[in-house]
Amino acid sequence: MAQPLRAAITGMGYSVPKRVMHNSEFEKFLDTSDAWIAQRTGIHTRHVAGPDESTVTLSLDAAKAALADAKIAPEELDMILVCTVTGEMPFPATACFVQAGLGIKNIPAFDIAAACSGFVYGLSVASKFIETGAYKKILLIGAETLNRFSDYTDRGSCILFGDAAGAVVLEPTTDLHRGVQYTGLYCDGSGWDLINIPGGGSRHGTSHETVDARMHYVKMSGREVYKFAVEKMQGLLGECMEKCNLTVDDVDMVVPHQVNIRVIESAMSKFDFPMEKVHVNIDRYGNTSTASIPLALTECRDMGKVKAGSTIIMVAFGAGLTWAGGVVRL
Repeated sequence: MAQPLRAAITGMGYSVPKRVMHNSEFEKFLDTSDAWIAQRTGIHTRHVAGPDESTVTLSLDAAKAALADAKIAPEELDMILVCTVTGEMPFPATACFVQAGLGIKNIPAFDIAAACSGFVYGLSVASKFIETGAYKKILLIGAETLNRFSDYTDRGSCILFGDAAGAVVLEPTTDLHRGVQYTGLYCDGSGWDLINIPGGGSRHGTSHETVDARMHYVKMSGREVYKFAVEKMQGLLGECMEKCNLTVDDVDMVVPHQVNIRVIESAMSKFDFPMEKVHVNIDRYGNTSTASIPLALTECRDMGKVKAGSTIIMVAFGAGLTWAGGVVRL
């Protein structure tokens, strides 16, 4: 009988664009201010992809960092998963570009589109492949360049997003106290209209009319999204602790999707999580969507907030509407 396996994170890395955009830059063309943005979102700066940067270039930099951290060569990988809703092109999958950029062939490479929940969705998919013994070394990337799709005439959405990529390497372990302990994935497709990019798909193909109507930019109903995000993040926290028999004291760090500082604080308050146990970097990076959790996780490790043996809860909410949570022990 085969020995049970867990999927352990053996390497991490992230990448952000060179350009840093401060809130004050929005004051030049929008009716807003640094103070207004910071108070409502917690954001002060974000990184914005330049002409020579894209979802693939950021993904490759993050991937190379994670592979070096795991001390494995690209040729050792069995699978590449890229979680993104701002792919390099409508097709092929961004994962195909990443595979080519790493100089390898003949292994499966595909994308997962679950918006801001994507990395936790990908973590669940990758862990199942490893637990069944189908694959042994999986590269999982969360990457977005949402500023390419931001409407800079829409004060309610364009101030929110940053561009970034984060990556992890997952490998099997027989130590069942390590690795991915639990994931819960959810979706309510009836809420698709609360966050979307309506143009460019089969419903509204690209045309002069869709471009003129600014349909290729992010559309968002902020107030409804805020309420839903708080509710779902609270539910996910409770579920993760219940499924893994954890108390607040047992959890070393919560790594939430960096959606909005007020959403994060509201979600944590229900369980009296001290903010010292919650990694927040939205002030410096903005909402980087799928990239936010692997970026924050790597930062946590690099800052010494988590280490081998640490128990981490990840929670996310995104367009779809999707929401997902997971428990990982390093």
